[in-house]
Amino acid sequence: MTIAKWGLGAALLAATAIPAWAEDDAVAEARANIEAYSVIPDFVAPGEPFDARACMEGKSIMTIPSSSAIPFVKTIADHKDELAKELGFKHAQWENQGNPTQWIQGMEYAGNNDFDLISLLAGADPRFFEPQVKAAQDKGLKVVTSHLTGLELDAPAGVDANTAIDYKQAGKLMADWTIVQTDAKVNALIIVSNEALSTDSLVDGLTEAFKKCPDCKYEIVNVPILDWATRIQPTVQGKLQADPNINYVIPIYDSMSTFVTPAIAISGKRDSVKVATFNGTPFVLDLIREGTVEMDIGENLDWIAHAMLDAEMRLLCDLPPIVDSKVPLRVFTVENIDEVGNPAEASKGYGDAYQDGFRKLWMVSE
Repeated sequence: MTIAKWGLGAALLAATAIPAWAEDDAVAEARANIEAYSVIPDFVAPGEPFDARACMEGKSIMTIPSSSAIPFVKTIADHKDELAKELGFKHAQWENQGNPTQWIQGMEYAGNNDFDLISLLAGADPRFFEPQVKAAQDKGLKVVTSHLTGLELDAPAGVDANTAIDYKQAGKLMADWTIVQTDAKVNALIIVSNEALSTDSLVDGLTEAFKKCPDCKYEIVNVPILDWATRIQPTVQGKLQADPNINYVIPIYDSMSTFVTPAIAISGKRDSVKVATFNGTPFVLDLIREGTVEMDIGENLDWIAHAMLDAEMRLLCDLPPIVDSKVPLRVFTVENIDEVGNPAEASKGYGDAYQDGFRKLWMVSE
């Protein structure tokens, strides 16, 4: 996650100026995109092999998550802990509740305790604390952002590197799913968090896909991360009451589903309003099996941990920085949800080629 176009706010938008015959094309194109991302992905190496254990000996990384209270982000940080133990170097997390003041405290702690690199993970946005970024760099630390922006966005606020995700494609897939399921008659409520930079790319992907759908309409509502627990449920309930024709709620980060699905149930809309979302957090994948979420575009959280740590180690080992993490996406529905385990696991449903692939890159496998 990361900060979107300022002032995006809530806006009711409708695709216009597209001839009616384009409707069939929009459905066909959307279906093709969904099918392409519904299979087990291949592993693509983000860079050349290097001896990770040798070059990381004596080095240390501090990961500052956007919020330790978000299961998606916490799971990635926990997996980084495990990988660092396997590779024999120090990795720590600065646990926080998503407050920029807490991020700054983590920056200062890392700078005062001999860490070599600070990883701002999945929404901890350095634009809130540029002076602290520079202060850490002046002490010799590398400061990086990871899983923060889409591929098309530059590294923010003077950080040393930015390892990105194809958020725009994730946005397209969310829109494409609803277009296929409604035969191009979408009326969607989209819940975003504008302070997360990844929101820019996700919304760009959503709106780009919906522009090809003449009878699709949507409303975008911003709920800041700190307000998810108090504002998402009443917001969704109010919107469903105001517009009884809404047929999809799209919470662009799937941990929002904790508050979206009760709102739909309380509104008596479980049969008519479906949920399509993004991230692949295990508890949300379980909601697909339960029937309260229809589709989740998953990222293997363990794969993300491998990829982000790989990029960070490369930077500390004086290797070229990685921008494209090569972390793939996969569409999960009731058709393939059994592949993620029951209950769902963060690393299931994507194959295991990445595990051997990264260990070969790090020169730790036979």
